[in-house]
Amino acid sequence: MKNNIRIYRAIHNLTQEELARKISVTRKTVNSIEGGKYNPSIDVAYKMAKLFHVTIEELFCFEDEENNNEEEDVYLS
Repeated sequence: MKNNIRIYRAIHNLTQEELARKISVTRKTVNSIEGGKYNPSIDVAYKMAKLFHVTIEELFCFEDEENNNEEEDVYLS
């Protein structure tokens, strides 16, 4: 899952530590989410979206590998 956390964090001039405190997680958790190594709980995703005044969908992009492969096959035909 891709995300735009780093972008919105920069827009709001927040460090990872500051964001972590505001959403009640550790800085390491924020770092892992930003790096795509960890998918947040719906509760954490909601807190981030609310803090940044955006939707969860604006923060996170769910990629469907199967659909992406089908689209590539169509273009290659």
